Amino acid sequence: MPESSPVSALLALPGAVAMVGAVPAEAAGPAAVAAHYGDPVAEQRMLAAGRAIVDLSDRGVITVTGSDRLTWLDSLTSQALASLAPGQSAETLMLDPNGRLEHSIRLVDDGVTAWLLVEAAQTAALAAWLDRMRFMLRVEVADVSPQWAVLGQLQPEGADLLVAPAAPNGVPLAWHDPWSAVQTGGWQYAADEGHPAPQFSAVELLVERARLAEVAAAARAGTLAVAGTLALEALRIAAWRPRFGTEVDERTIPHELDWLRSAVHLSKGCYRGQETVAKVHNLGHPPRRLVMLHLDGSDALLPAHGASVLFDGAPVGTVTSSARHHELGPIALAVVKRSLDPSAALVVEADGVAVAAAQQTIVPTDAGATAGVPRLPRLGAVQRPQA
Repeated sequence: MPESSPVSALLALPGAVAMVGAVPAEAAGPAAVAAHYGDPVAEQRMLAAGRAIVDLSDRGVITVTGSDRLTWLDSLTSQALASLAPGQSAETLMLDPNGRLEHSIRLVDDGVTAWLLVEAAQTAALAAWLDRMRFMLRVEVADVSPQWAVLGQLQPEGADLLVAPAAPNGVPLAWHDPWSAVQTGGWQYAADEGHPAPQFSAVELLVERARLAEVAAAARAGTLAVAGTLALEALRIAAWRPRFGTEVDERTIPHELDWLRSAVHLSKGCYRGQETVAKVHNLGHPPRRLVMLHLDGSDALLPAHGASVLFDGAPVGTVTSSARHHELGPIALAVVKRSLDPSAALVVEADGVAVAAAQQTIVPTDAGATAGVPRLPRLGAVQRPQA
């Protein structure tokens, strides 16, 4: 977001504590939001029940207009977007030629404009890159973060949207997170049994930034409950839901984070990085894999983003996110070597203290190689008869 973006009006609410260190500095935006409002655990429970709103106004918003917008975005990114209906939500990834993640995009189209919701640190670079890629197509790209803001909530079955989203072209701008189910054309490496994603019914609402003062007034009057970003992060981690600003580094490919389930269409047309996506999925294995860590809470410490994950004293991975969950206790997501034994007892470093960590498999060690191509004998090799 531009440096001139204002601090959110919700940060002036009683008890608000600005986010410090909740995400890496490169993922946080200059418009500060609240990490919590005095009781992170109670806020987390309200959020999970669909009774609280989260200020995400530090995120970036990009618009793409023009009649070619969806087919153009479809050709550039990993998800099938060409036939996206007005009001339908999607998630897509932009990859480099080697299949590594460069951008993640949450997208809703209103029939006139495609609204792209992104991490603050991605906004300027993504908008500039898209603008350069227009060529002769009928598309226009704009960074509208100074005028538009994002609010988040969970919407379990039976719950209502707590704030009415804007609808500048007659279609409400509410992005419903597709992570809750494997999308058409997607693939899930994690086991179905016990997968927590169906309980993570996240919604992001676009509102005019000027309306944040109205939302803050409703919170002061007690007609709207608010939760901080720490509450949302804890529920996200428990749902095994990857986030670009935390789980991704310069080497990440989608398979490592099980991101094919919501953001990749495996049978759509060509796009940059598609060859790597197909090759790893059909013939190879991702070099690393996402796990959830259940942490020993004896010392009441949480490892920071980037903390080392150790096995038998040697580094085997990195913590990407951590939180205190209202039911699970201290938890974390980590990216580890694919070959790491899923039963291995691990240790993570937190403020100089070694904290014991038990793995819960998300991406299994045998992820990929779905084509099942039989190994051919080497040329000239003699096949010995079976005994």
